[in-house]
Amino acid sequence: MTQDAPPQAHFADHQALIYFNGMFLGQTPQITTDLAALETEAAEVLDAAAMGYIVPSAGSGATARANMAAFDRWRIVPRMLRDHSVRDLSTTILGETLPAPVLFGPVGVQTLAHPEGELATARAATALGLPYVHSTQAGHSIEQAAEASGEGPRWYQLYWPNDPELCVSLLRRAKAAGYTHLVITLDTTLLGWRPADLDRGYLPFLAAEGIANYTSDPVFRARLEKSPEEDPGAAGVAFAQVFPNPGLSWDQLPFIREHWDGPVLLKGIQCVADAELAVEHGIEGIVVSNHGGRQVDGALASLDALPAIAEAVGDRTTVLFDSGVRTGPDVFKALALGARAVLVGRPYLYGLALAGQAGVEHVMRCLLAELDLTLANAGYSSLRELTPESLSRAT
Repeated sequence: MTQDAPPQAHFADHQALIYFNGMFLGQTPQITTDLAALETEAAEVLDAAAMGYIVPSAGSGATARANMAAFDRWRIVPRMLRDHSVRDLSTTILGETLPAPVLFGPVGVQTLAHPEGELATARAATALGLPYVHSTQAGHSIEQAAEASGEGPRWYQLYWPNDPELCVSLLRRAKAAGYTHLVITLDTTLLGWRPADLDRGYLPFLAAEGIANYTSDPVFRARLEKSPEEDPGAAGVAFAQVFPNPGLSWDQLPFIREHWDGPVLLKGIQCVADAELAVEHGIEGIVVSNHGGRQVDGALASLDALPAIAEAVGDRTTVLFDSGVRTGPDVFKALALGARAVLVGRPYLYGLALAGQAGVEHVMRCLLAELDLTLANAGYSSLRELTPESLSRAT
């Protein structure tokens, strides 16, 4: 990787740096700048187990395909002769001031992509000033990721276990480690039907991979006859007993309020009725998401769900978005359709697989630069100017 220049006025300066390095130093990017092609590059370095877990989606993959098709159905409408010499991508999300409306979404078992996993990602997020969201299903613990994050903003994503004492312990640890926002994933109380894993009989958690938050937890460890270090297989089985929680319901949300005093977001909202329920329960934010297509095959594309939800509750709660975001124009479209910010997942994981922390930074700097250039070339100086009228529905 080439050395990045000091922070500049625009994220698009990253483009100029790449050209400069190529033309005058003979240095070209080690990883493609075509963000839509990252998966193909990453496939060359990921082993079968990692590729099978990270890339595929539920069932036939129809929901993942729908996510991408939904972005293609919208076209950006560029406007001309509008001064965009000075641009502002900054935003404030639930008290967090960000240089751009982009977060590192929670992705589990990042050690499948690179040994440093979440630690490399957390360091990259801090380097960019963007929030890192730590997954419950991580290969490194809450505390390890917090140390790697340093002074950077960090949020904690909760898979709500069926063991209340364990749930409280996870929340207390996250709070003590400086995580400020809680993102509760609602759409994965049971694992979806994922043929790529099933055909290989492969689930990393049963090998005690991706359960570092559990094996480092005093409540979880107290439930084991032997330590995870002595018997990782038994730890994996114990995880499988506390993870499923299909009995979750709206009336259990007060339990979270008893044990978490920061902003709470619900991830997995796909319909207006659930968005309204979130508002009724005093939830500060929602993430319109279908888990990147990994849970329900044949489900509604996340982007197709966004406009109606944003219109219904966008003035009463903070609406974020994920699922299918690959490029700067994708971010532009989600913001125009009502999201306040987006969470990025697989793209940075591909960068992680290709070059560790440097790969993550490269991918995210490219995404931010492409977003900045898309905004400018479409005739806008601020993301706050974007509305549905900034887009046209393709026929």
